[in-house]
Amino acid sequence: MRHAFAVELPAPAPPIAGESPSSYAARAGELYLGSQHQDARRALGQFFTTPDVARFMARMARPGRKTRTVLDPGAGSGILACALLEELPAEAGPVHVLAYEVDPGLARVCEASLAHAQLWLSSRGTAMTFEVRCRDFVSENGGFLASSLFDVAPEQLFDVAILNPPYFKLTKSDPRARAAAEIVHGQPNIYAAFLAIAARLLGPRGVMVSITPRSFATGDYFSRFREYLFRQVSLEGIHLFASRSSAFEKDAVLQENVILRARKGLPIPTVRISTSAGTADLSRPRSRQVPVSEVLDARKGFTLHIQAEDADDDVRRFVSSWPETLGSLGLLVSTGPVVAFRARPFLRHHGQSGAVPLLWLAHVQQMQVVWPLPKTSKPQFMEASAASEKLLVPRGNYVVMRRFSAKEEACRLVAAPLLETSIAGAALGLENHLNYVYRQRGAMSPEETTGLAAVLGSSLLDRYFRLSNGSTQVNATELRRLPLPRAEDLKRIGLEVLDSADGPAAAGSIVEKVLDLPTTLRAKGADA
Repeated sequence: MRHAFAVELPAPAPPIAGESPSSYAARAGELYLGSQHQDARRALGQFFTTPDVARFMARMARPGRKTRTVLDPGAGSGILACALLEELPAEAGPVHVLAYEVDPGLARVCEASLAHAQLWLSSRGTAMTFEVRCRDFVSENGGFLASSLFDVAPEQLFDVAILNPPYFKLTKSDPRARAAAEIVHGQPNIYAAFLAIAARLLGPRGVMVSITPRSFATGDYFSRFREYLFRQVSLEGIHLFASRSSAFEKDAVLQENVILRARKGLPIPTVRISTSAGTADLSRPRSRQVPVSEVLDARKGFTLHIQAEDADDDVRRFVSSWPETLGSLGLLVSTGPVVAFRARPFLRHHGQSGAVPLLWLAHVQQMQVVWPLPKTSKPQFMEASAASEKLLVPRGNYVVMRRFSAKEEACRLVAAPLLETSIAGAALGLENHLNYVYRQRGAMSPEETTGLAAVLGSSLLDRYFRLSNGSTQVNATELRRLPLPRAEDLKRIGLEVLDSADGPAAAGSIVEKVLDLPTTLRAKGADA
């Protein structure tokens, strides 16, 4: 069955003689994209899978001769389904493909791609049928998330789901957000709903292979989704790209992407983790088997720790052995209360009477706060008055941290001690792109503040953090869960940094010495 288009659209270019289905889907998709405005594509979250990635995902899915039904939600030009069909063994068939694509023009391209795949398979003795639905996958299938497995009829289940879902945040009022309310909260990203529904629609022993941002691996926003997903399917494989831009380089997307393989059924004891520098070396990835218990932590919100190398195992084990957290140390972490556009009446460019310092992201550098900055267009002062009092924090000792890092920044955790002796005035403003750590009752000492900043900004903790966090955001929830050394070790580190002639530059080596880091975990150079 094919999709019947209500409006006649221009026919895609015909296949070239001898052209494989996935090559044709890629070419036809590129021709279509060339006719579309970039803003329209981004509004739909359209980032096309490259042929190399599509074929790698198809090999990762390993469709067998018993594959009868294939689901490709958010199909685009149909390249993933076509690549999967090319991997079918000679004795396979018959096979039915159900593809969803909400863009009518792309749905037409997808239909042409699958029609070409149908002929291609027929010439090899395999029968294939397909249906392209020009409808929203989440809206049509979101109801399955709220029902039990037995409510899905056997004929609605699939042997293989292969997907590159759209990526964009849904507003709370969006019907798709309400349909996915069982698995998300806050402002969900639509790709999580795609994965959850696809997992739900897998038949017994069904396989799902997906490429998505890595942002779901940790954090509260995705905790319900992770729990739902990994109760539906068992994790079998993970692939990482060393380069952020490689997977969707033509779209100039800077995003840490991950490819997952999961199966409906009982969990297996190990997960295969593979890595490649980019797409050019996908045919020869490095891989290793890791116990599933070291990758998926069901006790902490089903957080994923993706250990691509042997050294990552050592990092995870060493840091996980630390006995403290911010909470156990009596410390709290909050987000800077100054939202610039809302606080505009209180912002000042000059330090007139009654003004206090205002810190932005750029003021916080590794182990030091640089304020004021000589060249910045941002206001660096804030009015201190009864009207602005709720936006200010009192003078004291704080660890301030960047909530966001640049896309390719060497360190994602950037922390600095902010001692009250360096603050002019009784209070200060902290802009919303900063986190700050403080003692719940009383105050942190200078050495405790400095030692905690040194550990939070260390290369070791940064490596640990990156095992689970794939975004550029550092949220307060993740900071609360980070393991930390003993209080006496933090104070000793702080004392040595404060006494060192090299000051902040010595923090990295002092952390390594006081915590007795094994040689394999020591940084090759001084911490930035």
